[in-house]
Amino acid sequence: MSESEWNEEEPRERHLNIHFTPEIMAGVYANFANVSHSDYEFTITFARVDHEVEEDEVPGVVVSRVNLSPRFMQELIEAMGDNYSKWRTREGIKNLPEFEGQDDDYGGDDEADDER
Repeated sequence: MSESEWNEEEPRERHLNIHFTPEIMAGVYANFANVSHSDYEFTITFARVDHEVEEDEVPGVVVSRVNLSPRFMQELIEAMGDNYSKWRTREGIKNLPEFEGQDDDYGGDDEADDER
């Protein structure tokens, strides 16, 4: 196969086959994140912080830390922006008068919806 024939072929579709333990599947809760970077990578540190404490020093615990390449960081930012936009659209639709009082697709708590 010549180089020109190789370049004309469509890339084959690949599927990820990712496995993880039930503990990883459960995930962790974070309400704080810190992003830092070096010349070679980005680091996102996720933490659970107790914001209700009224002291000068707020207690918290790191629940996960992820190092990413600059290329993957860009892909993550794009994916998060896309998903956030879709979420905002769905939330906006749920708040329209003709949709008020209807159950959402995710089994959300009606009382939580009323607090908004």
